[in-house]
Amino acid sequence: MYVTIPTENTDYSTVTPLATTLPQSAEAHLKPGAYLYFEGDEVEWLYQVTSGVMRLTRLLADGRRQVIAFGYPGDIVGFPSSGLHHTDCEALTPAQLQPFRRSALENGEGDPKLHNALLQAALREISEMQDHFMMLGRKSASEKVASFLCVLAERVGTDLGAYRGVTLPMSRSDIADFLGLTTETVSRTFTQLRKSKIIAIENIHTVIIQRPDALLGLSLGDRD
Repeated sequence: MYVTIPTENTDYSTVTPLATTLPQSAEAHLKPGAYLYFEGDEVEWLYQVTSGVMRLTRLLADGRRQVIAFGYPGDIVGFPSSGLHHTDCEALTPAQLQPFRRSALENGEGDPKLHNALLQAALREISEMQDHFMMLGRKSASEKVASFLCVLAERVGTDLGAYRGVTLPMSRSDIADFLGLTTETVSRTFTQLRKSKIIAIENIHTVIIQRPDALLGLSLGDRD
């Protein structure tokens, strides 16, 4: 999952499970904190998240971290770069993932439908990354946090009457490293949104969106 550019007509519906005519390998089960793979590992499998949340990260030479993406149910993780994984991939919650052989993406032998589905997922990821880069380079801190919450609300939020509940399994520092901000700025922005009664903070991992239209407007740069 990346922060794509939200609009009033945006559909963030979850990607359906990939179908294959070939025998499927057993799902991978991970506990929180367990790694699925590390940057530099050879890619043998691609994975579709079926439950839970994954965190994809990279480190600079000086130890600074960038959260590249979060993997939510329906997302594909593990696309190769020159045959290698280009991020670490860690479970934030108990997670299950369905593996697919890398060859299904590269040549589609035995299952052209699966090959096309993986290819479309890779192309969709490129488009979403472009939106994410635009957000990182051009949006203010409040616009970034609002955009992040809008995507999560549409993707995995729960209806609470007129409100929308969002669970945040990631820490504030994870959000900061994902949005190109400091942890202090993320915390301060959450506080500003709470004081504006756009959101309510039930606990560190639960946000209630009280004014969805205002949040969407802020994500699009509307200051009114």
